Amino acid sequence: MVIYGVALLSLSFIGGQLLGEMLGEVLGIDANVGGVGFGMLILIVLKTLLSKRGFFRDGESQGIEFWNNMYVPIIVAMTATQNVSAAVSAGMLAVMAGLLPVALCFLTIPLLSRFLKDKTSL
Repeated sequence: MVIYGVALLSLSFIGGQLLGEMLGEVLGIDANVGGVGFGMLILIVLKTLLSKRGFFRDGESQGIEFWNNMYVPIIVAMTATQNVSAAVSAGMLAVMAGLLPVALCFLTIPLLSRFLKDKTSL
C-alpha cells in the first residue's frame, strides 16, 4: 500500500532533519547540515533492509518504490531553488561560480556523445 511508503518517507525525512540539526550544532553552525541527504540515505537503507527481510509484499513495495522515486527529484528541485536564490543574493561571483561548471558540462556533452557513439558501434 502506498500509505506505508508515505510513512517510511516521513520517518526518513524527520530522522534526516534531526541528524542535520544535530550535525549543525556540533559544527557550531546555526543551520541544518545535510538533513535532506541523511533523509535520503535513511530511506534507501530502510527500504533495502525491510525488503530483504520480507516485510513488504508487492503492493506495499510498489508504494514505497513510488515515494522513493519521488523524494529525490522533489528535494533536489527544492534545494536547487534555495541555492539559486542564495547565489543571486550573494552577488555576481556566486552566480558565475554556478554558471561556469554548468557551461563546462554542456560543452563536454558533444565530446562524450561522440566517444560513447564510437564505443557502442563495436
